[in-house]
Amino acid sequence: MTANRITFMPRDQFAGLSLQQKNEYLCDLAARFCTATNRPAVELDKEALSRLRRFYSRRSFADLGVKNLPDDDLGRALRGLGDAIKNDERKQDLVGALKSELPAVLREPPIDDSQMAFFVPTIYDAPIKDDVHLMDVSPFALNKNRRTNTIRYELKDSIVTVAGTAEYGLATVFDYDIFLHMVSYLAEEYRRYKTAAEKGRRPDLPARVYRPNAAHILKFCRRSSGGRQYKDLEAALDRLKGTQIKIVNLNKGKRREALGVSLIQDYRVVSTTMTGHVDEVEIEIPAWVYDNVVKEKGHPHILTINPDYFLISQGIGRVIYRLARKAAGRGEARYSLNELHKRSGSMQALPQFRQMVGQFVASTKMFPMPDYDLELTQGQRETILVMTNRGTEALADEAPAQFGLAVG
Repeated sequence: MTANRITFMPRDQFAGLSLQQKNEYLCDLAARFCTATNRPAVELDKEALSRLRRFYSRRSFADLGVKNLPDDDLGRALRGLGDAIKNDERKQDLVGALKSELPAVLREPPIDDSQMAFFVPTIYDAPIKDDVHLMDVSPFALNKNRRTNTIRYELKDSIVTVAGTAEYGLATVFDYDIFLHMVSYLAEEYRRYKTAAEKGRRPDLPARVYRPNAAHILKFCRRSSGGRQYKDLEAALDRLKGTQIKIVNLNKGKRREALGVSLIQDYRVVSTTMTGHVDEVEIEIPAWVYDNVVKEKGHPHILTINPDYFLISQGIGRVIYRLARKAAGRGEARYSLNELHKRSGSMQALPQFRQMVGQFVASTKMFPMPDYDLELTQGQRETILVMTNRGTEALADEAPAQFGLAVG
């Protein structure tokens, strides 16, 4: 599936059309907009066309006359357009009004953002063990709201629980960016170690403790360098340290191994700025992360992810991307919404969760997600999320993913 993108005629070009051409253009625009936003198709009558012609030409909210619209598909579509304009005064043109109907999938990068400035060139995600991967489930809270209850995942071959502390709560999906920074740093250090060893040198193995600068972490995570970001960094480290993941691997229903780990082993603020914010921090890498990346034989059990992952603004979008990257790779994967709900750790009831996923998938039709196209299709028993790789060059040099998920 190719993401549907809506392009809009400039206002001066629209003004030069005949009446018939304007009406034909607006009908086509409405049809494409309804398709892109998963709305019921609407047929524009003479009154609606008149309102849209005036709006397109003058961008005046009053031209839509939404107060007297009937409560039908057409009325709701035009009323929604009016509400979008009212709620986003910065977007006065039709492009902004239509787009603001759906939240953007990616936030705007910081003003000084430059991917070439990253001190680590590739981003990775890491597993806990060969048969229980962090990308199979969400080892974090789905949003920034404080969460203290435990998440429990009952998978086919394991039981995974994620628990935070009463004081700090669970790490969030956005705190997890720092974990990715840690794994990426270690992977790059190990790459340099292997390169030096292959040249006959005798380098030391990467250390389990590293000292990143707060500005480097924010740059890597594609965040602005404002004071609040520095303040939030320390709180995120507290949550990451306090979040404990326990895995019980099962063999034919019998318990055979239990493992408890944390997302970061420990941290220490080494220096602060003159305003009291974190400047340099020392982070101890957990043994399970270190052992999965620094291996004497074979390759690290890690997968690259797109740097635009950090710009995905919604937690559910990040969860879907990680699942797609693990299960689909360069191909396609399918998850039932019931299974996706189980693996997301969402506290929402299933009906509300389905609605949230539907809205996100609709958003990706206008604002595509990195690497993968999404589509909802009806299976025999429930709705299925289909994730298809677009042939992203960043993934082209990797072997096809060997992971999948049976939809039941």
